[in-house]
Amino acid sequence: MVLDATLPTNDLARAAGMFKLLGDQTRSRLLYALLEAGELCVCDLAAATGTQEATVSQSLRMLRASGVVSGRRQGRLVFYRLADGHVRMLLDLTREHIAHEALSAGDGAARSTAKATR
Repeated sequence: MVLDATLPTNDLARAAGMFKLLGDQTRSRLLYALLEAGELCVCDLAAATGTQEATVSQSLRMLRASGVVSGRRQGRLVFYRLADGHVRMLLDLTREHIAHEALSAGDGAARSTAKATR
């Protein structure tokens, strides 16, 4: 039965929370910067994304509390990275899906994006 195959209510709430967390453009921009760079401090994330450091810090607090990013302290700086391979996979699949969707619609600009993600 279909109802038996769905996630339990608690797991559904966690999944919805994850998508809500990733639904913010600033947080997504930060995550994709970390996906490309591997590890960045707040000041480098701010520069790479054109976001104010205070906004980056606030977003990282949320991402860290939810287990999406982790930090490594080096002296006075904290370097942030994606928490694990599942987060990387989710971001990669999202980018691939968007590129595929655009290709299906015949968007020429998306073709170069699709090639870049391969």
